[in-house]
Amino acid sequence: MPLARQTTAEHVMGAVEAIVVNGQPTSLAMITDFLETTPANATAALEMAVELGLISQDASQNYVTLSPLCRFTAVPLQKVAVLRLLLEGYRPFLVFRERLVATSDLNVSAQAAKVVCGLQAHRDEIKETLVNLGSFSRALVHSGGGHYQLEQEPLANFLQEIAVSCTDMMQAEFRIRALLGAEAAAIVNRDNVLVPLADALFKANQRDPDGAVQQAGNAVESHIVEMAARMGVNVAGASGIASKLVRFQNQTPRRLPMKLIHVGGYLGAVRNAADHGAADADIPGATWQIRDATGLEYVFVACSFIAASRARELNQPPQI
Repeated sequence: MPLARQTTAEHVMGAVEAIVVNGQPTSLAMITDFLETTPANATAALEMAVELGLISQDASQNYVTLSPLCRFTAVPLQKVAVLRLLLEGYRPFLVFRERLVATSDLNVSAQAAKVVCGLQAHRDEIKETLVNLGSFSRALVHSGGGHYQLEQEPLANFLQEIAVSCTDMMQAEFRIRALLGAEAAAIVNRDNVLVPLADALFKANQRDPDGAVQQAGNAVESHIVEMAARMGVNVAGASGIASKLVRFQNQTPRRLPMKLIHVGGYLGAVRNAADHGAADADIPGATWQIRDATGLEYVFVACSFIAASRARELNQPPQI
């Protein structure tokens, strides 16, 4: 839908990040909670993310990532680079910027974008949205007195930022494959396990421990679901890592040793602590803070758990 209501770059990129962190089709309600805003504001942000080609809706009206650029929405500088690249292909912004250079009038420029691109929002909402997107992405620079000028930094610098990040992501995935070992790396789903683990390692190195735990936790849960299907363990209706592992514990004969189940319990507990929206009766009125070291350690423990559980699945000597 062409720009129909006002939004901000922070909400747009935050909405995309919510979907990436969740690691699966994500509801409007969850994204609203992630942004700590209203459903109307979240919807406006999601509509813009769809317009920019970052995300789409599935048959259940949940939101899913569409562009590989979504992986670069956790680090502030990368968010800037991603949005800058996307705006260079977003016609309403290009029309707005062109007219702004020609007229130096924000209102005239917004009206031109509205008419030429068939935008539904009010002119002032269009103006505020496009100025915000341009300022956040450094495509526009405020020069005082309500005036804006074009950013002088070459677009190539933003392309370089993404290129370096891609290299870092690739190296992280190679590292994850080595940690898992050939047998585990060969059986797990790349999109659901390998990529989130690589993202988790990248986030941990960027000192984003909460993001690292969430991504690695998503990978572990996906691995458990895949393993359960291969081993004939019913995990339907079990929510979270620990609940799914209980199904392995209760199976006769037990399909995973208790020591591995306890390691999985640690992964589930830390993942729940990293979910700041989850209440904890033991610390009323407060939330757990995830240490940088914990974020990094969590990724390595997740890899060890996946490798060790795959080894038991293959009836190899126990390892932990």
